[in-house]
Amino acid sequence: MKRYKSSIIILALSAAMVSCNDFLEQEPPSSLTPESFYTTENQAQAAANQFYQDVLPGHDNFYPYDNDTDVQTNKVPSDRFDTSRWLTGQDNGNWSWGNVRNLNFMIERLETNFANGILTGSETNIKQYIGELYFFRAYEYFKMLLKFGDLPIVKEVLPDDEAILVAANHREPCNEVARSIITDLDTAVSYMADNFENRHTRISRDVALLFKSRVALYMGSWLTNFAGTAFVPNGEGWPGAEKNPNYSYPTGSIDAEAKWFFEQSVATAEIVAEKYKSTLSINNGVLPQAEGESNPYFEIWGTTDCSNKPEVLLWREYSIALGVTNNVEVAAQYNSHGGYTRSMVEGYLMADGLPRYASSYTYDDTTIEKVATNRDPRLFIFLKKPGDINCFKNVNDAAGTHWTEIEPIPHLITFVIEGPYVSGYTIRKGMTFDRSNCRNRGNGENVCVLFRATEALLNYMEAQYMLTKDVNSGHIMEYWRKIREAAGFVGEAQNPQLAINATDMNQEVADWGAWTAGQLLSDKVLYNIRRERRCEMLSERLRDFDLKRWRSFEQLIDHPAHIEGFHVWNTPMAEWYPDAVTDGGVNANMSSPELSEYYRPHEVNMINNDFADGLTWRMAHYLDPLPLKQFLLTSPDYASVEQSTLYQNPYWPLESGVPALK
Repeated sequence: MKRYKSSIIILALSAAMVSCNDFLEQEPPSSLTPESFYTTENQAQAAANQFYQDVLPGHDNFYPYDNDTDVQTNKVPSDRFDTSRWLTGQDNGNWSWGNVRNLNFMIERLETNFANGILTGSETNIKQYIGELYFFRAYEYFKMLLKFGDLPIVKEVLPDDEAILVAANHREPCNEVARSIITDLDTAVSYMADNFENRHTRISRDVALLFKSRVALYMGSWLTNFAGTAFVPNGEGWPGAEKNPNYSYPTGSIDAEAKWFFEQSVATAEIVAEKYKSTLSINNGVLPQAEGESNPYFEIWGTTDCSNKPEVLLWREYSIALGVTNNVEVAAQYNSHGGYTRSMVEGYLMADGLPRYASSYTYDDTTIEKVATNRDPRLFIFLKKPGDINCFKNVNDAAGTHWTEIEPIPHLITFVIEGPYVSGYTIRKGMTFDRSNCRNRGNGENVCVLFRATEALLNYMEAQYMLTKDVNSGHIMEYWRKIREAAGFVGEAQNPQLAINATDMNQEVADWGAWTAGQLLSDKVLYNIRRERRCEMLSERLRDFDLKRWRSFEQLIDHPAHIEGFHVWNTPMAEWYPDAVTDGGVNANMSSPELSEYYRPHEVNMINNDFADGLTWRMAHYLDPLPLKQFLLTSPDYASVEQSTLYQNPYWPLESGVPALK
């Protein structure tokens, strides 16, 4: 029994080393020894290379990255927005330690060989690759921190010893995990050379610094907004209290700990921001519609090559020749498998830098074209409008079979290749306008942007404001104006103070970022910092990240959200859908005008619809439940889950197949 249990723990906590890289096959496995393995610079590079695929995100073949939030939606909501659909289970695929195990092994082996003079080659290159491995371990840990909070901290290769493996399952408080991640990033920075690779397709010191600012901003925000709750050490009902008795924060208190993280975020974000603040690509307001027209800002994403974009600190390259492709252009030609929400569209400022309800311009959403008129220039270029030209490059390339030269009306009830449109507000971000990227079966070469310097300016602004509560402190206003300038605002519209002064929080309730802990913000500066981040980082994988650290979901408990798209009913756009069936029955194909004049993608068929009354929330859903199998494997008798070295996350039960308790 002992051997069986130990083997399962190894698979669950420390997955065996797996790789398909050629350098692992240079000698038969039986003859791999410390003296003959990981001894050359090329082997060190190959060790790092595999984690670009295994750890970092790439394109999911379209731009769904902010789906299941208030800014972007898909056709079917996530189970987390229902009280009974997300259930505990024996397994949870997010609780996966294989990459950590592999990284621990490689870091240990390469550092040992390097220290002993066994690892030969360019010292600069070898240190770069080891630094990249430290970055990847930090990145992998951060992914798990976002899912689970408190975690075991394992930074060594564990032996096949049951007692050691069980003890290693001890969860450390979330802030200690974040500190460990920051330590790895500091090590990565110390190893890596500045401007090691100028195309920015490899991890760099700047990327590590930017990511450190993100990690620190997250934890500072989490500690601040969840203070006193079961989601932070020593908060009421914290499930880690028994397994971490008498825990004290390294800085003495939760407030001081949050301050320390905000200070870390400010310091590292400032380094990156100062280096790149004058190199941001400028939105010139041009939506390219013909050869010769271009927009440097739009082409951060709508291109196949970001090597000439200094602010793009890390991007993933795709190439048909190398057999690494995506389906982004095909999706962008149609619906991108998601749609912007009414809340997102209304949240953008008008062209004069003022909210829609306080502007000298009249806000009109009775057509999609009008809704983008006299608006934030970012909305104008990223929101598709019927009649826009989707494709004008290589239009004679017959291989590009999945293309739509002219953007049609939103196909809400009509079949198209990539499926029905979702909200009526359709995504253009990532489009190259090139038919050659429209080959079937994911043969496009659109870039995937992973890190860009603008985030550093945003991270600094928020962290500095959280420290000082003074919008004029440090570089806040300077960086804010830089972002507005790059976004395409001109003149006095670049001044954030205009929007701050004109903001009416009661008009912003549909923006989930306007809430913290179920309460509408009263701080208009903080809200507008959040608004800027929402508009600038749209569809870049950060909205869910932000909403969780801001504690911005739980107002849905008492006030379920009805996700809405474009203003279809009682507007000229209603004429687009003469075959609409709006009775809410099994044959319904559009939401009823009796519910709202705005299209509700989740409230079309109201029969047996768990989301008919809107999206709600449970407190437990801020974190994933741990897989119950792990409690059995780490219990002395393999049966008593309460005796495990682990503990369950707040408000999740220790039985399988049941929803959250709160």
